[in-house]
Amino acid sequence: MKPAELFTSSSVAGSSGHAPRTIAADAPFFIVMNAGSGRKQSDETRAALEETLGRAGRKFEIRVVAEPSQLADTARQAVRDAKAQNGVVVGAGGDGTLCAVAQAVLGSGCAFAVLPSGTFNYFSRDHGISADPAESIPLLLTARAFPVQVGFVNDRMFLVNASLGLYPKLLEDREIYKRQFGRSRLIALWSAAMTLLRPHRQLRLHIEHDGTMQEVRTSTLFVGNNRLQLEQIGMAEAPLLERGLLAAIAPRAIGRLAQLVLTLRGAAGRMSDADNVISFAFKRITVTRASKRSRPVKVATDGEITWLNMPLEFRVAPEPLFLLKPEAEVANANRS
Repeated sequence: MKPAELFTSSSVAGSSGHAPRTIAADAPFFIVMNAGSGRKQSDETRAALEETLGRAGRKFEIRVVAEPSQLADTARQAVRDAKAQNGVVVGAGGDGTLCAVAQAVLGSGCAFAVLPSGTFNYFSRDHGISADPAESIPLLLTARAFPVQVGFVNDRMFLVNASLGLYPKLLEDREIYKRQFGRSRLIALWSAAMTLLRPHRQLRLHIEHDGTMQEVRTSTLFVGNNRLQLEQIGMAEAPLLERGLLAAIAPRAIGRLAQLVLTLRGAAGRMSDADNVISFAFKRITVTRASKRSRPVKVATDGEITWLNMPLEFRVAPEPLFLLKPEAEVANANRS
């Protein structure tokens, strides 16, 4: 697989220049929890927090969000309270929940922590944070806050990825299958196969990058900000994320069967062998339709679907998110 001719990987280094921060020994935790995982899990998490944080004498508050529409407001209120009390804001849930809470935290001066409970947990796994509460909750008491990169598409932040075209459709169909058959990686893969075998539209996009413009015909444009996910599908650009870049992937216009084969190649970690994929690393790109139509486009950010107006600007955020995570050696050992 070769990058498109007009797009070459930037040589800009990605070191943020920000040092890790040590959290005050009495800093309270303001935990925003998605109730979508169920009352039982919420009660179990609360009990585990009482056991670990209570025993350590640390104050914490859990704010359970019953309706997704309340998540952003609840997160903003948690940030206001954390700023007033020199506390830490904690997101509890899957990647979509973590992203919504993180967007409220970014730029506030507060540290961010996560208690992951999603299906894939790419964000937490990439930073060496376990989905086991017995490991992630004690980490709140010992970890320093390290700067981590986040991306934006227009005004929507993403921790893991953002996309348009076929990929958002895959996510929508996956949720339907999960409601019918339960949440598991096998169900997610089966849903993806079924979606890929159905007819889908091709996009004609203009992508502007570093002063150049190229027209791309593709089923989907995928922008990644997660080294683990990119490594799993075999993308050569994965290491460039540590240099402050994002990675764009766009399969050239191909048939349904070829699209399925390409997906299976990615699942096997061999997408770098494919000749019909455009990929490149970047700091900022602008995406418009090749046609003059200006209607909104469906965009997925960390699994959450929204409609955004063109043009779409994908970019690295100018400031990092400060995440409570294990030290580098431990985090690298935990990435799996």
